[in-house]
Amino acid sequence: MTQVLEGILETALYAADLNAAEGFYGGVLNLEKVSRQGNRHLFYRCGAGMLLIFNPAETAQPVAAGALPVPNHGATGPGHACFRVCGAALDGLVERLRQANVTIEADFLWPNGARSIYFRDPAGNSLECAEPRLWNIE
Repeated sequence: MTQVLEGILETALYAADLNAAEGFYGGVLNLEKVSRQGNRHLFYRCGAGMLLIFNPAETAQPVAAGALPVPNHGATGPGHACFRVCGAALDGLVERLRQANVTIEADFLWPNGARSIYFRDPAGNSLECAEPRLWNIE
């Protein structure tokens, strides 16, 4: 079978407090906000993809008549996302996170030599920043 999936276009995480999420992803991680729809969602550009932050209580509700035909969705509990970061930029990111009082839960080298750091957003989602060579991607 021919591979037709070219990559991840968007990744979704869930956060009940979109104001805290906006402060974290826009302020601490410095992602470019594309849009916010009230208390329903935040969308951020992240490299060649998109990071979607949804309020799970809002996205579990039935879609309003006349709205886009997107199925109800949502998750409970913390999720995980890993951001691609150049190895040379990891130390600066660790320092920025520490200045924002974000705890680094782990900082280590994988057996192939790639470095990862783990931390959490205000909603408790587990976030990782890793060198692309973690998955042999350059």
